[in-house]
Amino acid sequence: MTGICWLLLAGLASAVFAEPMVHFREQFEDGDEWQTRWVESKHKSDYGKFRLTAGKFFGDEEKDKGLQTSEDAKFYAISSRFEPFTNEGQILVIQFTVKHEQNIDCGGGYIKLFPADLKQEEMHGDSTYFIMFGPDICGTGNKKVHVIFNYKDKNHLINKDIRCKDDEFTHLYTLIVHPNNTYEVKIDNAKVESGTLEEDWDFLPAKRILDPNATKPEDWDEREQIDDPDDRRPDDWEEIEHITDPDAKRPDDWDAEMDGEWEPPMIPNPKYKGIWKPRKIDNPNFKGEWVQPEIDNPEYVPDDKIYKYENIGVIGLDLWQVKSGTIFDNFLITNDEILAEEIANETWGVTTEAEKKMKELQEEEEKKKQDDKDEKSTAEDKVAVEEEEEEEVEADEEDDEEKEPDEDEDVEEEEEEELEETEKTESSPKDEL
Repeated sequence: MTGICWLLLAGLASAVFAEPMVHFREQFEDGDEWQTRWVESKHKSDYGKFRLTAGKFFGDEEKDKGLQTSEDAKFYAISSRFEPFTNEGQILVIQFTVKHEQNIDCGGGYIKLFPADLKQEEMHGDSTYFIMFGPDICGTGNKKVHVIFNYKDKNHLINKDIRCKDDEFTHLYTLIVHPNNTYEVKIDNAKVESGTLEEDWDFLPAKRILDPNATKPEDWDEREQIDDPDDRRPDDWEEIEHITDPDAKRPDDWDAEMDGEWEPPMIPNPKYKGIWKPRKIDNPNFKGEWVQPEIDNPEYVPDDKIYKYENIGVIGLDLWQVKSGTIFDNFLITNDEILAEEIANETWGVTTEAEKKMKELQEEEEKKKQDDKDEKSTAEDKVAVEEEEEEEVEADEEDDEEKEPDEDEDVEEEEEEELEETEKTESSPKDEL
């Protein structure tokens, strides 16, 4: 496309849409210079520290560098300032990447967008903000994407549940707010949720409410079925469950003064049929369940500027983490969702597959090391077992050698005894003579 054509298209686009503008962009590509742009809060003395790193695995060691939480069980508070602006009449796009390489168990991964009058060194959890957006994980049940808007000095949470990513890789989070009061949430450049601000948040009172003056008519019958008025209980219907035993007799030795008045025992009534109830029939006067009518809510006032914020000027990380290690990178605030997608493809999109490949290679190497270690350990155990068996064999042989002389002595004693017996036998006849 020639330069002239490009200018013509750009001019045409600007007549319809706001001129593309990047309000804030941070990729940490200049080493430690990031410390001149980001301010750590001093509201508390024990905030956790951030460090610049690409982590243990990455797609590109330089491009993937970001701010990483470095201390466990800490609050973190850091922010960066930019030229204040308003999003009135324009699209607002907030985008950044999050990498929980520590396999986070509980902690935030979201950003906050603050008014320009924020005192950065005093930023804390209760500091007023415009928008809070990003993943939050705590346990297995809470893995959501927060989308919180401040409206008339009150923070409103989205009424929908948006699931966040919970693996160890870098993921891209994008929030798009349109000037027609609609929104879109994207993860990894793919839409995961969208709708209207009025319907998905409780910014405004309900359009319709129940009519407080409406009451159910006295003749309104909600009974779908009624007892049949013509049904009659049979004359032989027995409702008595137990009766006195007609065959029971008072014992002859019963003493009324000593034992009290004798009463026959109770037995189950053989004619008992239960409590009689008339059969049910359809109610000819049934009108259904009465529903209280609705009326227009007199307190409802539409607002076509819910999306709008004035004096946006600071982006910050204000969060808590039990296990540190999360890396934040590729921050972007713009009024052009197409530009945001292009930048995402040029940054996160370029390195994401390489990052996964490096992690895979690391896991394969770790597995190989563990297998070698296990194999070596198995070999050592085998040698130890063989040595132990040899020692046992040697010990048995020594025991046998010690036992052999005793056995020889026993044999000799037996032979001597047999010889003596023989001599005695041979000499006996001579003695008699």
